[in-house]
Amino acid sequence: MDQVIVVIPARYASTRLPAKPLADIHGRPMVQRVYEQAKKAQGVDRVIIATDDERIAQVVRGFGGEYLMTSPDLNSGTDRVAAVADQVEGEIFVNLQGDEPLMDPGAMERAIQLVQSGRFSIGTVMVPLRTQAELMDQSVVKVIVDRQDRAIYFSRLPIPYSRGPLPDVVSSQGEFFCRRHVGLYVYQKEALMQFRGLPSSQLEKGEVLEQLRALENGMAIGVIEADFISLGVDTPEDLEKVRQFLV
Repeated sequence: MDQVIVVIPARYASTRLPAKPLADIHGRPMVQRVYEQAKKAQGVDRVIIATDDERIAQVVRGFGGEYLMTSPDLNSGTDRVAAVADQVEGEIFVNLQGDEPLMDPGAMERAIQLVQSGRFSIGTVMVPLRTQAELMDQSVVKVIVDRQDRAIYFSRLPIPYSRGPLPDVVSSQGEFFCRRHVGLYVYQKEALMQFRGLPSSQLEKGEVLEQLRALENGMAIGVIEADFISLGVDTPEDLEKVRQFLV
């Protein structure tokens, strides 16, 4: 049985950037770049693109990738990963969001190892926030963790709140207390199925962040810290930033 399965959810519909998985980045569609980054990670047995659209499937066939068709009625990327887990044997499933073309394979490996170690049944990644603009940008998800590497909270706003001037949220080392959350989740299969069965939570609805459903229901999320440039693509402006970075 394959041990570690990476699933890349890829929907064609997107409010802010239509056909986002097929967006061209210097001659290759974004979904291919994400797939290729995942294939570089050591210890990964299969990489599968989960899509609901034949146009994406056709592109994946074109570059030789593996895909599975999933229902267009699924509400989230996690639901799409769980739908793959219904069909594919595996012990650990990785939800690598299809808008992370700069994902670092080494960070993926460490997040997988965190879950394989048994410390956590869910793992994810954070990277440093590099500018105050990032800190204030509500499209950039922030996370704070405790001293045992367990996520305390995720938010689109700067956390923790500071009553003083903005520099007061900077630590003595010159870093922001919170970090930037990266679009990657590693699940033990049992945790993935448990998460799928939970109803949408109030925190999740308020922040529009599905990982808060796990926290609100007492499921611990372990977090490893990496140091690479993470540029999730949600808008045309984000796409242009990635293109410029990869020149």
